Amino acid sequence: MGNEPGPPWLKPMLKSNYFFPCPSHSDSNKSECNMYCLDCLGSAFCSYCLIHHQGHRLVQIRRSSYHNVVRINEIQKYIDISCIQPYVINGAKIFFLNERPQPKPGKGVTYTCEICERSLPDSFRFCSLGCKLNGIKRGDPELKFSHKRGAFDGMDSDYEPSTPKRTAYSSGFGCGCGPRSSSISVSSGDDNMNSMSPEMPPPLFYRHRRKGIPHRAPF
Repeated sequence: MGNEPGPPWLKPMLKSNYFFPCPSHSDSNKSECNMYCLDCLGSAFCSYCLIHHQGHRLVQIRRSSYHNVVRINEIQKYIDISCIQPYVINGAKIFFLNERPQPKPGKGVTYTCEICERSLPDSFRFCSLGCKLNGIKRGDPELKFSHKRGAFDGMDSDYEPSTPKRTAYSSGFGCGCGPRSSSISVSSGDDNMNSMSPEMPPPLFYRHRRKGIPHRAPF
């Protein structure tokens, strides 16, 4: 991979195509290719092909709003996930694989991705794994994908990325994090894809007191 930053499997995983019918199991149900092997560095494959990757490091790719995502508890074992905005899908924390640029940030936006300028709900620097990779490519010395030795020991599925507080600057360097994760809806690829939807407070219902029995005015 030459001088590419990050592990050798990261860029192939981000660039790979997913959710196409498996050529070897096209006649089987749920044979879409949504698995990726970090050891083989090949193409995506379906769940029926798992027998050829026993003992390998694997991740499952899912979809949200036509964008590919990966669960944090699957990917955090292999890379440093700091500075990336997490989201929640059906109770599971995820990262988007690649950038999701917006034509123009909305009004009142406080935080945006330093690469694609997508608005972010919390004070993280990047909206996706791909945007963090591009941040490393431009020479930011604070960014890395490699874990410190033993840094992952003791982490569990509830681990959430944490970085120093974002500071105001023009160069784009620095890290930030937020205490919350935004909720979205997502499918694993075999269901209809749902669009992103922010968490909304439950509606308030007011009980109206019924009026008493009406009385005629005296003559």
